[in-house]
Amino acid sequence: MVNTEIPKNYTASPSSYSGTPHITINHDAAVDLDSSTAFEGPEKLLEVWFSASAGSLPKASAPTGLKVVPAETWKEMLDLVNCKVLSVVESEHVDAYLLSESSMFVFPHKLILKTCGTTTLLSGLPRILEVAATVACFPHVVANAKAGTGTAAYPYRVFYSRKNFLFPDRQRGPHRSWRDEVKSLDRLFLGGSAYVIGKLNGEHWYLYLTEPNTMLTPPSTPDRRETETKPLDLPMSRESLNSCINSSEDDDETLELMMTDLDLENAEQFYLDHASAVAECQFYDNAKKAPTNSVQAMTDSAYFPCGSNKPLKNGHIKTMEEVDVFSNSSSDPNDLTCSDCEQDKYPEELTTEGHTLGTIVSESCGLADVYPISKYPNARIDAFLFTPCGFSANGVIPAPEGPDATHYFTVHVTPEPNCSYASFETNVPSKQSGRETNDIIEQVVSIFKPGRFSVTFFEGNKKLDGDDSFHEAQHLAKKDTRTDTIRGYRRVDRIVHDFDGYDLVFKYFEKLDYDGGGLRIGEKDF
Repeated sequence: MVNTEIPKNYTASPSSYSGTPHITINHDAAVDLDSSTAFEGPEKLLEVWFSASAGSLPKASAPTGLKVVPAETWKEMLDLVNCKVLSVVESEHVDAYLLSESSMFVFPHKLILKTCGTTTLLSGLPRILEVAATVACFPHVVANAKAGTGTAAYPYRVFYSRKNFLFPDRQRGPHRSWRDEVKSLDRLFLGGSAYVIGKLNGEHWYLYLTEPNTMLTPPSTPDRRETETKPLDLPMSRESLNSCINSSEDDDETLELMMTDLDLENAEQFYLDHASAVAECQFYDNAKKAPTNSVQAMTDSAYFPCGSNKPLKNGHIKTMEEVDVFSNSSSDPNDLTCSDCEQDKYPEELTTEGHTLGTIVSESCGLADVYPISKYPNARIDAFLFTPCGFSANGVIPAPEGPDATHYFTVHVTPEPNCSYASFETNVPSKQSGRETNDIIEQVVSIFKPGRFSVTFFEGNKKLDGDDSFHEAQHLAKKDTRTDTIRGYRRVDRIVHDFDGYDLVFKYFEKLDYDGGGLRIGEKDF
């Protein structure tokens, strides 16, 4: 078996440097994972903020906020959601949990939970509020058994969203319909707003959000009204943006791509058999080139991209740190010597699901190049490949010019033809990456080659008066227009909306030669 614990004295690994992210792997949770049946790829996404930023935590809260919460406590909460922790990448500013169904990110001031399949994400929300109160010591209300309320921290703001499901009839608990999800959220929060964005008879996206300084819902009363879902099915006028300007304080922005109808041949790289074949090719190739001193060879050579001479991407989490995978040579007499044959043992990790093949896929498919190690030397990618197919990855991206901020990206792929789906989400600010949002979108789309995809882009704003807001509105309009053009695709839909503190852009694209496929509408009602 592979020893995935990085030795403290292993200075060849960037993870051994003080202050850099490091990984913990839960091998038990990875046993018997199977994605062989039709799978609901589109995720449910929840963000719960308990303060406006990591630097503005309430005085009464723990100094590290939510990061003080032990991993075991979060695992118990995730049992309510019906998913398990596969591994954790810990860093100073964020802990990234790779889950059996998607991901969770824990910052000092907020928690982001993203789950796919038939998970019951909202079932874990009351427990999140309770943990924030009792463990992280955020301001809260105490349990009142007589009123039927539990201990819960006051959130600063809450966001819940998802794409229309591919198989809505298979959902469980509060996720059987959008109306049920809104009711579940209304039971916890006052003043929430629910929206459906996009075409109700086509691709659309649901959003529930609260205003800053969210109030908890008091004990229910018979006459309390249900939050009405508001359709946003027409683009907003540009004049509605005339009072908006980006927030320079936190550069808070989130880009999400939701891709369906993946190219069948390209999607093969996310199958275990295909990845194992690539790994075998590289194993014997590297064994011939470097039959001795294998750990150093793994560090100095390309990390398994077939035929590649690129340097090792130090930003990757390696789950094979102490495995001498190149100390022996191939047993094939046509490739290597007889003495090599006697010594060779092909690693089991290159034939089974897990982090090893996940790392190989993240490199070979091009995911590692979205935020490259040349730009982000302390970046880490934690990836997992499932049986017989399916792929998940979390990226932890420290700011390249200092330790003041750490951002993330997360990717999840369901490659089966009858339910193919891939998602990409990141909050790395465009100002930090030095790249236009459109460039990131095009690079990600080129990796997965979807027949169609939706884009949501949240960007923080603040209100100004006068000429400044007018010029900023012009800038936003120009920026929005640039993302209209994606090579090989046509934009079908675009909606722009100004929320309190945020601008939202929703867009839907189809490939130029897209034949329409079998459009799945989603819920019959909401």
